[in-house]
Amino acid sequence: MRLTKNFNLSEFDCKDGSEIPSQLLPNVLELAENLQVLRDFVGVPIKINSAYRSLEHNSKISGASNSSQHLFAKAADIVIESKSPDQVANIIKVLISEGKMKQGGIGVYKTFTHYDIRGHKARW
Repeated sequence: MRLTKNFNLSEFDCKDGSEIPSQLLPNVLELAENLQVLRDFVGVPIKINSAYRSLEHNSKISGASNSSQHLFAKAADIVIESKSPDQVANIIKVLISEGKMKQGGIGVYKTFTHYDIRGHKARW
């Protein structure tokens, strides 16, 4: 199912094969819409490494316990091939400051950038 011009629902599915609960679909759509803003800005594909996570899968991979935004389908760990994780984070920060993306969490890791739509600023 297509969510935006460049994102399909399947890209946000849990890696353990469990479906996104129907009550979380509005969160996935909002996340996809925000990532579409980023995609339109950079002009190249965005790879989603991890988005929704079931509680079991989140525990298995040692994700943040009950506070992980992935559990609520509000987070994505992303890679833009032509950009470093720091560069991706900085672009997101600019788009947030311009009111084009929702304020949320941004985490910079060695190989990916975490972005979530929690609604308040969190950085790591």
